[in-house]
Amino acid sequence: MTTSFDIRATRGFSRVALVTCADLPNLDPDDRLLRTALADRGVPVDAVVWDDPTVDWAGYRLAVLRSPWDYPLRRAEFVAWAATVPGLANPADLVRWNTDKRYLRELAAAGVPTVPTEWLDPATSWEPPATGQYVIKPVVGAGSRDAGRYDLADPEHRRLAVAHVARLQAAGRDVMVQPYLSAVETAGETGLVFFAGPDGPAFSHAIRKGAMLDGPDHGTDAGLFRPERISPRTPSESELAVAERVLAALPAGPECPLYARVDLIPGPDGSPVLVEVELTEPSLFLAQDPGAAERLATAILARLA
Repeated sequence: MTTSFDIRATRGFSRVALVTCADLPNLDPDDRLLRTALADRGVPVDAVVWDDPTVDWAGYRLAVLRSPWDYPLRRAEFVAWAATVPGLANPADLVRWNTDKRYLRELAAAGVPTVPTEWLDPATSWEPPATGQYVIKPVVGAGSRDAGRYDLADPEHRRLAVAHVARLQAAGRDVMVQPYLSAVETAGETGLVFFAGPDGPAFSHAIRKGAMLDGPDHGTDAGLFRPERISPRTPSESELAVAERVLAALPAGPECPLYARVDLIPGPDGSPVLVEVELTEPSLFLAQDPGAAERLATAILARLA
């Protein structure tokens, strides 16, 4: 296949690393679609484990973070590694900012509607509210691991919520406590995916994610991520507007990311609120849209040009 972006039309080849973790040495199945789309355009592509000490990262024109999902318990090491990789996408300064969910405070201060959050460091004592449903999760986390949902009017849930916070704090992890947005059970969560275009991030496609947290977290190993129920979705105009506000408020400006995923849930009044903006290693759900892998491949080729 030859296109105006075909790497074979340029001088030589530019090798690309799709960065993963040791648990997924051949990539997540979704990212294999991207590898195929790049290979079809003549781009040499390797799946590379981020903490493999034998890798020569300078040998890659571009290193695209895809599935390094084992980093949350090793964030300092991961951020330090990112700073050493030339051609990293998304870049290391954005990785540092985005892998600590306290970025939500900055976006809220910039006027982005976000889920109200209580932030607890390891030394902060926590008294749970008397009633209401809440979500507890680590400030550094991925794949909904170590996250739980609690009905604080239930004495057993209150006990488990306090234990969950204490367990994370004892491990030296900061904690976030948020009200549970019940609309996720009906409307679901909308993930809007953007890829870099000539004028900044361009909307590619969206997905609906079903509710994932059905109760307390008991501290057991859930693997790299919790199972997800995903389907295609056409976002509303209000969801697109909020996503664009999020991207415009990013610290490096809207032109920086190669890819971004903005996750929204309707708030109590039905208006979309930001749950997370994923700039480091988000699932991009390329299989949910027939042209998504090709669009991301085009964005990567533009970076290689």
